[in-house]
Amino acid sequence: MIPSHRHSSLFSANPGFTLLEVMIAVAILAIGLTTLFGSQSQSVSLAGQAKFNTIAPQLARLKLSELQTQTDEIVSNNGDFEEGFDGYSWAVEVDDSLSVESEILSTAIENLQKVTLVISFAENSHQYTVESYFLKEPLQ
Repeated sequence: MIPSHRHSSLFSANPGFTLLEVMIAVAILAIGLTTLFGSQSQSVSLAGQAKFNTIAPQLARLKLSELQTQTDEIVSNNGDFEEGFDGYSWAVEVDDSLSVESEILSTAIENLQKVTLVISFAENSHQYTVESYFLKEPLQ
């Protein structure tokens, strides 16, 4: 029989954490938090990109509709969008349409102009580009 007043060598007189155990726990916590913050940062970035990819096509449709309905000739221009779309800007570049070797197509294309619309956000950090063709003059 073992006397009850003796302590086993497995148990110490001062129960608690050793410095080594605390350092290991802090290291594990640091690794976990670094991973968590990294994924959170990536999530915020992807959410911003998704927001731009949702809004930019709608703004492009709006601007192309304005260009189609205007009575003046379409010219290269740029500007910002109205309230509610702070940071979003647009740029229109107008070129003659592409030349084609077919004589029939070249007469049809002669009256077209290529319009390139670029929607930008936050000083060109995100861009959305649309190319379209418009009539230079109404057909008669």
